[in-house]
Amino acid sequence: MSLEPLPGTLENLLHQKTLKWVFVGGKGGVGKTTTSCSLAIQMSKVRSSVLLISTDPAHNLSDAFGTKFGKDATKVPGFENLSAMEIDPNQSIQEMTEQADQQNPNNPMSGMMQDLAFTIPGIDEALAFAEILKQVKSMEFDCVIFDTAPTGHTLRFLNFPTVLEKALGKLGGLSSRFGPMINQMSSVMGVNANQEDIFGKLEGMRENISQVNQQFKNADLTTFVCVCISEFLSLYETERMIQELVGYEIDVKNIVVNQLLLDPTTTCPQCLARRKMQQKYLDQIEDLYEDFHIVKVPQIPAEVRGPEALKSFSEMLVKPYVHPSQK
Repeated sequence: MSLEPLPGTLENLLHQKTLKWVFVGGKGGVGKTTTSCSLAIQMSKVRSSVLLISTDPAHNLSDAFGTKFGKDATKVPGFENLSAMEIDPNQSIQEMTEQADQQNPNNPMSGMMQDLAFTIPGIDEALAFAEILKQVKSMEFDCVIFDTAPTGHTLRFLNFPTVLEKALGKLGGLSSRFGPMINQMSSVMGVNANQEDIFGKLEGMRENISQVNQQFKNADLTTFVCVCISEFLSLYETERMIQELVGYEIDVKNIVVNQLLLDPTTTCPQCLARRKMQQKYLDQIEDLYEDFHIVKVPQIPAEVRGPEALKSFSEMLVKPYVHPSQK
C-alpha cells in the first residue's frame, strides 16, 4: 500500500512555529539563492523577525534583491521584518585572528595558541562559523535562514558544531598539561600570557557550540531544504547530501525541484525531449523520497531579480503550481 503523497509545498515550514534555523542548499546553479530569498519572504509573513544569511563566498543576495548587503544585518527594502547579511567564513576567521592580536599584541602565547588550534582539520572554518552564530544569537531574530555554499561546503558547515566541540574539548584538556609551561614561560619572559583567560574562553566557546549542536539535531528547531533540478548530477548530489544530513541527525523533509518544463501544450521538439528527460528523474525523486514534500517549480522565462519578482516566485513555494492551460 503506497503512502499518500505529502503536499508539494513548503507551507509546512510556515506552520512550524518552533523553527529557528533553516538551511537551504544544493548543487551550484540550481536556483538555491532564489529559493532561499523566496522562503525568507514567505517566512517574514508569519514571523516577527527573519534574518537571511549568505555563507557562500560567491554571494548572490545583493544581486537577487538589488541591494548591497555586507557582514552586518541590513533591512531588506520593502520589508519591515526581513534583514539580510553576507558573510565570507574565510574573511571572518582572518578578522577574528587580527582582532585577537590587536587586543594583546605583546602576548607571545597568542601565536602558539593559534598554531595549536589550526593544526586541527577544519578548525579555521569552524571558528568562523562560531563567530557567525555569536553574531546571530546577539541579534535575537525569530528565524534564521542560511543560503549556503554548494553541497560539499554545506555539509562541512553543518558538521562544524560537532568538529568544533570535539576540537575545543581537546584544547581544553590541554590546560592541565600546558598550564605550568605557559606560566613558567610567562615569568621567564616577564609577560602575562593569561593562561586562565585563554582556556576559559575556549571552554566558554565549547559550551556555546554544544548548545547550538543540540539545536541543530532537534527537528523542532532546525531543518534543511534541498534544492535541485531534474537532472542526473543534481539528483546524485541531492541523494548524497540527504544521506549525510541524516548521518548528522539533521532534519530534512523538503525538496524543491526548480526549472521544470511544465507546459503540456508545447510542441517544441527540444522542449518535449527535455520534458521527457526531466520526467524520468522526477519519477526517481518521487520514488526515492515519497515521505518528503516535493515542490515542483516551473522554468521561469525571465530572470528572478528584485523584491517584486521574488515575491511572485515565492508564491510557487507555498501553493502548488498549475499551468494556465490547466486552470
